[in-house]
Amino acid sequence: MSQSKYKCVLLKVSGEALMGDKNFGHDHATLKRIAQDIKEVLDMGIKVCVVVGGGNIFRGIEASALGMERAAADYMGMLATVINALALQNIMENAGIYTRVLSAIPMMSVCESYIRRKAKRHMEKNRVVIFAGGTGNPFFTTDSAAVLRAIEMNCDLLLKGTQVDGVYSSDPVKNNEATRYERVTYTEVLRNNLNVMDMAAIALARENKLPIKVFSIKEKGQFAKVLRSEGNYTKIHGE
Repeated sequence: MSQSKYKCVLLKVSGEALMGDKNFGHDHATLKRIAQDIKEVLDMGIKVCVVVGGGNIFRGIEASALGMERAAADYMGMLATVINALALQNIMENAGIYTRVLSAIPMMSVCESYIRRKAKRHMEKNRVVIFAGGTGNPFFTTDSAAVLRAIEMNCDLLLKGTQVDGVYSSDPVKNNEATRYERVTYTEVLRNNLNVMDMAAIALARENKLPIKVFSIKEKGQFAKVLRSEGNYTKIHGE
C-alpha cells in the first residue's frame, strides 16, 4: 500500500539520465532500472506519467548556439525525445508495465498524437503515458512540457530526476562549495536564477501551484522514496 499522499504524479526524465555512464545514446541497464523504479511507484497505487528529454541524442539549444536556426534545431530535439520515449516504452513493456507514447508532433505510424482527453483516459486505465515531442513548439524546453502536461493531467506533483540530488546554489559538479537546498520557493528559484528548470517552467508551476521535487534519478528506488518524503531531494513550492 502507498505511504504517499500523492495519487497521480509526473516524472520528468532528462535525456542525459538515459545515457548512464555513456557519452551518447542509451544505456540498457539504466533504462531497466528506471522502468523498475516506475513499477515500484505503480505498485504503491500511484498513477504515473512521464516526460522525456532528448539531450542524449540532440540538444537544440546547443545546435542553435553553433549557428543553426533555433526553430529547426528545436524540432530536431523534439524528434530525439520520441526516440527516447519509444526506447523507454519497450523496456517498460518488457517489465510488464502497460504504456502509451503520445507525441505533441503527429507521427501516427510510430505513436499516438497527444490529445488531452485521450491521455487522461489511458491513465484512468492505469497505463503509464509517456509524453514525447516536448510542447510541440520551438523555443520551449521539455521542462516546460513537463509542467504543462502535469497540470493538464491534474497531477499532484512533478518530480524531476536529475544527475544530482536536488537544487544547489550553483553547479555542484563545478563548485564543491555549492549549497543544497531542502526547500526553496518558486520566487527564490527565479530571483536567484537557480539552474534547475527554465524560467518559463518555474513561472507556469508557480501560477498553477504545482509542487516540484528534484532528486537524483541515478539512485535505485529513489523515485518511490521521494514520494514517501524520504531520501535526499529538494522541494520547490509556493511562498
